[in-house]
Amino acid sequence: MAGWTTLAELLQEEVVQRRQEGFQIGNFAERMQAAADDNKELLTLYEELRQLPAVADFPFQEPNDLQAIRSLRPQGPRECTIMVEGDALYDRFYGAWLGRSIGCALGKPLEQPAFMGGSAGRTGWENVKLWFEGADAWPIADYTPLHSRAQQQHGIVVNQGCLSVKEKIAFMESDDDIRYTVLGLVMTEERGSHFDAWDMGKLWHRLLPYQFVCTAETQAYLNFCHVTSHMNGEKPQDWVEQIHWVRTYLNPYREWIGAQIRADGLAYSAAGRPELAAQLGWQDASLSHVKNGIYGEMMVAAMIAAAFAEPDPRRLVDIGLSEIPVTSRLAADVQQAITLAETIPEPTVLAAALWKHFGHYHPVHTNNNAALVCASLIHGGGDFSRTLAMSVLGGWDTDCNGATVGSILGAALGAKALPKHWVEPLHDTLYSSVIGFDPIAISQCARRSMDVFLRLRS
Repeated sequence: MAGWTTLAELLQEEVVQRRQEGFQIGNFAERMQAAADDNKELLTLYEELRQLPAVADFPFQEPNDLQAIRSLRPQGPRECTIMVEGDALYDRFYGAWLGRSIGCALGKPLEQPAFMGGSAGRTGWENVKLWFEGADAWPIADYTPLHSRAQQQHGIVVNQGCLSVKEKIAFMESDDDIRYTVLGLVMTEERGSHFDAWDMGKLWHRLLPYQFVCTAETQAYLNFCHVTSHMNGEKPQDWVEQIHWVRTYLNPYREWIGAQIRADGLAYSAAGRPELAAQLGWQDASLSHVKNGIYGEMMVAAMIAAAFAEPDPRRLVDIGLSEIPVTSRLAADVQQAITLAETIPEPTVLAAALWKHFGHYHPVHTNNNAALVCASLIHGGGDFSRTLAMSVLGGWDTDCNGATVGSILGAALGAKALPKHWVEPLHDTLYSSVIGFDPIAISQCARRSMDVFLRLRS
């Protein structure tokens, strides 16, 4: 077990996860409550959970295999023509890295329970609005303030140790939303598109300390340690089966947002090729996730890659959907989010509607956050600040969603088009806690991503 939660709490999440996947849960919740903290009995229950039959009328088809996924996807462009070269092309890569950093920094101070899941009968998005109002900074148009009257009036507070608040920001501080972007760059520099989930696991063990992972990544990291501990670095012939155990055993977080935030560094190398980007996302996500957890990374990767060639946000969402099964819960949820975004222009009303439809998911689940990302892109209509503000106002995983929409629009608009009040406080500097990238110029990361892209394209 990962070590940062109890077995009882882990199984509670597993019951929720199995129910969402369409399995017959029966009286497992009551049996778990009776087991209390008896780990032996809990493990017995867990093994029963793993063998549950599926609900006969579950309306979704959600495979994990790439070819099966592709057989269920709708029509899509698969490739898009990038119309710029040279310095103008580099500006798109720089915009993508800057946009990801900006969005992550905006949402990072708000990555607290009150803003993600709500408090005192209020939703998370309502607390985000209260914070900015209490700081005389509403509507959201700049980095998150450190102080707000909402702390005294409503008992909510941002992360006081965060260096990304408006009063302190001077660079992109280390964060998982940046580390995985860096790791995606490293992987494509080293292996191009020729890697698999096993290779990604080895890269994690080489460059990503255990204390920097959480939820699905934590359990997959630990499980991967278990299966590789006696192999002397060799990949076994049955590695596909072993990876399935790695991503599922004691991992109720396998459809949470962790894979979705790992798409960017891979997708930049496949700029203009959403199908390839989605494939790279699948290769990465398969280490730690299943079903909608995988689809989240594939969809986001496709949108990012397409953004280098396609400026229309609505079209980008369609391209993202074209790389995942139309028969999935994620596709259904994103379609619902599109409808909401196209019919509700006012951001707080849209946020309320999104919470009404998707608030039953955990704050860091893939589906609700992907729905918010897509709704924000459509709501923003290509305006960087408006899109970023909507993605963070929506609550849930604030830094992840800000980073994702920032990356997409940064690639679409380019660095020169991004508002200076967002760009200048970062001083072109990124810290990631990854060796060789701590610190590094954001512009250098962009140049390296472009070099990988050019090599793969040729």
